Amino acid sequence: MRCFALSLLAISLFSTTSAFSDAPEFHTLAGNFLASRTASRLLDLGPAADFTSAALKQDQGNGILAERLFQVYVMKGDLAKAENLAPQVIKFNSQQRTARIVLGLKEFRARRYTEARSDFKEAAYTPFGVLTSALLSAWSYAGEGSMNAALHELDKLDGQDAFANYKAFHTALIADYLASSVRADAAYKKAYELAPTSLRVVQGYGNYLERQGRKADAEKIYRAYLAGGASNLFIQSALDNLATAAKPAAFVANPLAGAGEVLFSVASSLNVDQSADAALIYAQLALSVANDKPFVLTTLGGVQSSLKQYDESNASFEQIPQTSLLRNYADTEIAMNLQRMEKNADAISRLKEVMKRDPKNTDALVTLAGIYRVDNQFSEAVAAYTQVLGLLPPDDASSWRIYNYRGIAYDHLKQFDKSEMDFRKALVLSKDDPSVLNYLGYSMIDRGINLDEALGMVKKAVSLKPNDGYITDSLGWAYFTLRDYEQAVTYCERAVDLIPSDPIIAEHLGDVYWKAGRKLEAGFQWQHALDNHPDTADVARIQAKLKDGLPEAVEAKPLDKTAPVDDAAKPTNG
Repeated sequence: MRCFALSLLAISLFSTTSAFSDAPEFHTLAGNFLASRTASRLLDLGPAADFTSAALKQDQGNGILAERLFQVYVMKGDLAKAENLAPQVIKFNSQQRTARIVLGLKEFRARRYTEARSDFKEAAYTPFGVLTSALLSAWSYAGEGSMNAALHELDKLDGQDAFANYKAFHTALIADYLASSVRADAAYKKAYELAPTSLRVVQGYGNYLERQGRKADAEKIYRAYLAGGASNLFIQSALDNLATAAKPAAFVANPLAGAGEVLFSVASSLNVDQSADAALIYAQLALSVANDKPFVLTTLGGVQSSLKQYDESNASFEQIPQTSLLRNYADTEIAMNLQRMEKNADAISRLKEVMKRDPKNTDALVTLAGIYRVDNQFSEAVAAYTQVLGLLPPDDASSWRIYNYRGIAYDHLKQFDKSEMDFRKALVLSKDDPSVLNYLGYSMIDRGINLDEALGMVKKAVSLKPNDGYITDSLGWAYFTLRDYEQAVTYCERAVDLIPSDPIIAEHLGDVYWKAGRKLEAGFQWQHALDNHPDTADVARIQAKLKDGLPEAVEAKPLDKTAPVDDAAKPTNG
């Protein structure tokens, strides 16, 4: 009974990450164990380490706790503590992949390559494990100067087609390191053929060509990369400095840096939505050995941000040197994290610093405009979006999003002629994006103009994205505005089915039911809207409808279809 009570206590106290910050350790093993498990599942790493450590002190032979604490230390980047705990984890679970890699890397740093390979081999019991193990082991053979053994190790990747680019690229890097130019040349060509849009492949191959005195060939691959539409400061800088730059240092200077490149590649390839903990682990492991730390820090900061570890993410981005080409990117990401933490003033200040250093930085400027917009500073947003458009090529296809966002800002300022012009421009450039069709069509219906065209726009938006609840709701509300209640019911019901948790969509359906004479169902939907925690400003309006029904002059809140600031961060992304 006491354990059950402690379980309830842990759940009630620690159901959110914020509740952990000031929580003391429990005096009992059961309390610490349950709190440890909850914090670990939430990836709230500081409290997870504290509670798990406390529980392990109370039950020192507990392998589950040792493994959990080890994983937390790695995710926090505390590799020294993780190394100390790894042997205990191995005793409990001899094939614990991360523990084997941590111990292998420890041996690798000490150049005890045979021992390192022994640990890496124990991690190779899944295809993913084979990839990591083979690449790290190959670099250990490179540390011993054995080209043939390294290539033989890489042959283990032949069973998976998805591993072909890894094999080709690391064959090239190892042959390059061991001064086997014939093998390196062939492998770099193959890696480039397999992945011509890979930044690291282009950087590595271009670096090799420059060191071979083949600057014309390096220029070709740099230009090809940029011509593909992927702007990149590092490739542009290499291209700009190609004629006058001295011979660069090797892209991967030593075997340990090669191991870092392996782990960085793995971390970058992991899908954070499906493998959040693994992405975080491999990014931290990469940082512990990588030579090119700013690149790893951007990946680590991005993973942490996706996990809503905003303070940790900002700490990672802050480590990027002021002299790095990634510094402005880091500050832009920090600003986005600050906005997610509802620190808009700090975010705006950070972005203004970026703009002082780099007035033509469109990524930072679009992010600044987006933060102004979500902060209801619409005049400032319009000015920033206008500045962005001045920096982009005329009629650039990607600029449709900027016209769309500026149109939204104009709409909030009630400058409808300007907003309509921007939406129509966005439609031309985007070739009828559904979100733009929806916003413009709904806004014209709401204002009672161009009704046939407007309804056609919203219908087309629904046909293009039939499973989008917000757009479907717009069509239902459009019919409601036009007093076609039968059609309004059809689409508003569909919208609630698609997004049952949205309070305004539920309120809309309630309004439609009331006008259709289905007053009992209307009350149910308005109560459903209240149960879904609407904004404070909406509560009184919905409560009034529950009490007195729908007034003659309907003033239900239209959905705010403004894109979040994250979507506005980079004008070239979807």
